[in-house]
Amino acid sequence: MSQSVLPSSAGIAWHSLPAGEALSRIESAETGLATDEAARRLKDVGPNVIQRAKGDSALKLLFRQINDPLIYVLLASAALAMIMGEAIDGSVVLAVVVLNTAIGFFQELRAGKAIEALAGMVPQSATVVRDGERSVIPAADVVPGDVVVLEAGDKIPADARLLAVRNLHVDESALTGESLPVDKHRDVVPEDAGVGDRKNLAFGGTLVTSGNATAVVVATGGKTELGRISSMLHEATEIETPLTRSMAKVGRVLTIAIVAVALLIVGVALFRGYPPVDAMLAGISLAVAAIPEGLPAIITISLAIGVQRMARRRAVIRKLPAVETLGSTGVICSDKTGTLTRNEMTVRALWTPAAQAAGETLEVTGVGYAPVGELCRGGAPAGEAPEPVRALLRAGLLCNDARMKREGDVCGIEGDPTEGALVVAAQKLGVDVDATRREYRRVDAVPFSSERQLMATLHEAPGGERVIFMKGAPEAVLGRAAIGRAERDEVLAQVERMAAQGMRVLAVAARPHGRDAGALDEAHLAEGFELLGLEGMIDPPRPEAIDAIKACHEAGITVKMITGDHLATARAIGEQLGLVQAGGRAMNGTEIARLSDEELRAAAESTNVFARVAPEHKLRLVKALQADGKVVAMTGDGVNDAPALKQANIGVAMGITGTAVSKESADVVLTDDNFASIRAAVEEGRRVYDNLVKALAFVLPTNLGEALILLVAVMTFPIIGGAPLMPITAVQILWVNLVATVALSLPLAFEAMENDVMSRPPRDPGEPILSRFVLVRTVIVAVLMTAGAIGLFLYEYFTEIRGGVVSDVAYREAQTAAVTTVVLFQIFYVLNCRSLRDSMLKIGLFSNPWIYVGIGALLALQLCFVYAPFMHTLFGSAPLSLGAWINSTLVALTILPVMSVERWWRLRKDRRAAAEPRPAAGVQRVAGATAGR
Repeated sequence: MSQSVLPSSAGIAWHSLPAGEALSRIESAETGLATDEAARRLKDVGPNVIQRAKGDSALKLLFRQINDPLIYVLLASAALAMIMGEAIDGSVVLAVVVLNTAIGFFQELRAGKAIEALAGMVPQSATVVRDGERSVIPAADVVPGDVVVLEAGDKIPADARLLAVRNLHVDESALTGESLPVDKHRDVVPEDAGVGDRKNLAFGGTLVTSGNATAVVVATGGKTELGRISSMLHEATEIETPLTRSMAKVGRVLTIAIVAVALLIVGVALFRGYPPVDAMLAGISLAVAAIPEGLPAIITISLAIGVQRMARRRAVIRKLPAVETLGSTGVICSDKTGTLTRNEMTVRALWTPAAQAAGETLEVTGVGYAPVGELCRGGAPAGEAPEPVRALLRAGLLCNDARMKREGDVCGIEGDPTEGALVVAAQKLGVDVDATRREYRRVDAVPFSSERQLMATLHEAPGGERVIFMKGAPEAVLGRAAIGRAERDEVLAQVERMAAQGMRVLAVAARPHGRDAGALDEAHLAEGFELLGLEGMIDPPRPEAIDAIKACHEAGITVKMITGDHLATARAIGEQLGLVQAGGRAMNGTEIARLSDEELRAAAESTNVFARVAPEHKLRLVKALQADGKVVAMTGDGVNDAPALKQANIGVAMGITGTAVSKESADVVLTDDNFASIRAAVEEGRRVYDNLVKALAFVLPTNLGEALILLVAVMTFPIIGGAPLMPITAVQILWVNLVATVALSLPLAFEAMENDVMSRPPRDPGEPILSRFVLVRTVIVAVLMTAGAIGLFLYEYFTEIRGGVVSDVAYREAQTAAVTTVVLFQIFYVLNCRSLRDSMLKIGLFSNPWIYVGIGALLALQLCFVYAPFMHTLFGSAPLSLGAWINSTLVALTILPVMSVERWWRLRKDRRAAAEPRPAAGVQRVAGATAGR
C-alpha cells in the first residue's frame, strides 16, 4: 500500500464514487488496514486532531490597551510632571492611566476560544477494523483508509464514506443546520451535491442517533468538514465595531489638537515671561484638561449596564462593544429552526379520501407539542373529528415510537419529532393516546429504513383481529395501496400542495392481517393496503418572531433567513414570517456557489430567504452584505454557523440548542433561542447608543471648557510676583474630570428609552459619534462655563485681596470657587442631557432617580473637596464662604435658559428638515431596508 495517501486523495468527490471504488482509491479494504500501514499513514498525515490557534499573550493584550494616542499624551504628561518635581500631579495622572488599562485588559483576557471548542467536538475514541479485527483506538490515531464501525450514540471520529448501512440516522444539525436526523445510505449521490445532501458520507463530529454502519475514513483532522470550518474560522476577520471605530477617530483628532494647543500654550507662556517650569506645567495642565480621562470608564460601565439590561431580556452579551453595535445593525441574518420557528414539528393539514370526495380542506390548529387545538374545515371550526379522520390519526399514533412528556406546564416529546407531531395531533382531536395503545396491543414492527422509506407495525385489535398500520413517504406507501391511477394522481396532487406550503407529508395506510397470522415479513408489506390519508406537518413560525420581524422592518432593519433546510420549506416559512411575498424569490446554496462576489452582493441585497446553504455560503453572504456597507448581525447554533458568526459585526448564538463552538464564536448568546429576543437586544442597543451620546454631550463641554479656561488664563492673566495666575490646576482638573464627570455621567446610562428608538432607521456606521449636535452643544456649554468660571475666579481673587486677605489664601479660595462653579455647571447641565430631544419636565422629573443619587454623591464629595483638610493638601483647595457658594450657584444656573433656547432652535430646525421632500436615494434606502414587509 502507498505510504502517502493524502496527495492522491485530495479533491476527490467521495460521495460520487461507489463504495467499492472509494475503498480502492483510498487503498484500503473491508478488512481494514494493517497495523503497520496505519502507523505509516499516521506518521505521514499526522494525528486526527484540529489544530488550535494560539491566542494573544497577556503582554500583547496589555500593550493593546496602552497603544492609544491619548494614553501616550497622558503618560508623557505624568512623566514631565514628575521630572519637574510635581509628584502628586504626575502620580494622579498615572493612576488614571493604570485604571483605564486594567479595565480593558481584564475584559479582553476573557476573549472567546472558538477553536478550542471546535477541537472538543472530536471524540476521544473510535472503533476501527485493523488486521481484520475490531479494536478501540484513540480517535487521534484514526487515519485515512481506516474502516470505522458506527453504532447508535457514537460520535463520528472523521469524515468517512459509508460501506454498509442499517437504518443509520445521524444528527448533523450542528454541521449543516438540518433540523431532523439525516437518513443515511451507501448509494452514489451527484458530484455537485451540497454537504447536507451527501447522504452516503458520515462527517466527523456528528452524532449517530440510530442504526449502525461501517465506513471507510477518507479525511482526518484539518481535511474534514469540521477542519475546513476551523480554517474558515481562522480566516474570518474580527470587524471593528462602529463605536470603537468612532472613538478611535475621536482619539486621533483629539490627540493632534491637544498636542498642538499644548505646544502653543507653552510658546505663549514663554513669550509672556513665564518661568520655563511654569510654562511646561501650563502645557501639561491643558493636556490633562482636554483629555476626557473618565470617558473610557464611562463607556465601559455604560456598556456593562446595557449588558445587565439585555440579560434581563434573554440576551447574554459576551463582548462589551456588541451592546452598542446591536443598535446600529441594519441587517439580521437569522437561522430558521428554533429561532424563527418553534423547533417543534406540528401537524397542520389532514387529508382523507372522504374529505377529497366532499371537496373539503382539513386543518389542525394549535402549534407545538401542547395538545391544544381543533379541527377546521376551510378555516371554520369543524367540531368533533369524523371517523375517517379518527382512523387516520389512530393509525399514525399506533405506527409510532414517540411518547409525550410533560414537565410542569411544558409539553414535550421523547423520540423522533415527526412521530411526536402525529401523537400530539391525535390527542388534540380527541384520540385518547394511552387508551388507544392499550386497546391496540403491538405484536410486531418493521422499523423505518432508507431503502423502504416506511415503517409498519402489527397490532391486535380489540376484537382479536390483527391489523397492520403503515406510515412513510407518500410514494412508498402509495406503491403498496390498492388504489387506481386516477386516485393516485389526486393523492400526489395533494402531496404537492402540502409540500408547496413547506410541509413534510406522510401517508398512512392499513390492512387486515388475520386473527392467527404470524410476525411481519416483507411479503406482508407488499400490497393490499387501504390508504387512510395524509398528514402534513411543519415546524411553525413563532408568533412572537412574526411580530419581531415586523418591528424590525419598521425600524429599517432587513431580516434575512439563512437555513440548511430545503428550499420549499424555507420559502413557505419565509412567506408566513413576512420575509417574502407568495411565490417570492429564494436562493439555495448551489446558486450562491455559482455567483461571483459582485453578483452575490446584488443577490444578497434583493433576496431575503436562502436555503440549503453550506458554511462557506453563509460566510460569503455576510461578507457580501458588509461589502455593501451594512452592519450585519448573524444568528446560528451549529458548527457550520461559527465562521459567519465570527465574521459578522454581531454574532448571535443560541443558548439552548447552540453548540459550544457557535457560542464561543458569538458576541451575544440568546438564552431562549427566540428571534424576539434579538429584536429586544437591538432596541436595548439603540438605547445604549443614545445614552452614550448623552454622556458624550455631557462630558466633552467640561473638557473643552477647562482647556479654554487655561488658554484664556495663559494668554491674558497677569503674572504676579514672578508666578502665573491660574484659575485651576492640573490635579483640580483631574478631580473634575474623574470624580465629578463620572458621578454625573454614569446615571445617564439608566435613562429611559427615547420614544422613537424603534421607529427610526439604523444609524449609518460611517456617521461620526461627534455629530453636529454634539459639537455645537459642546462649544456653547464650554464657552458659557469658561466665562462663568474665569469671571468668578477673578471676582473672588481680587475681592479677597482688596479685603486684605493674604495672597496665597485668596488664590486658593478663588481656585476652589472656580472648581465649584464648574461642578455646579455640570450638575445643572446634566439635567439637560437626560434627553436629546425633550425637556426634563416632559420625560419626567423622577423617571431616572439615579440622576439625583449622582448629584447627591457629587455634592457630598465637593463639600469634602472644599472643607476637608487632607483634600486641601492633596488638591490645593480651601474653604468657601456661603456667599461664594451662592455666587457659584447663580453663575451655574445660567446654563438652564441657554440650553432651553438651544433645544428650541434645534427642534425647530429638525421639524423643517422633516417637512422637506426626501431625495430619491433616501426612498430607495428605506424601501430596501423594509423589503419583505
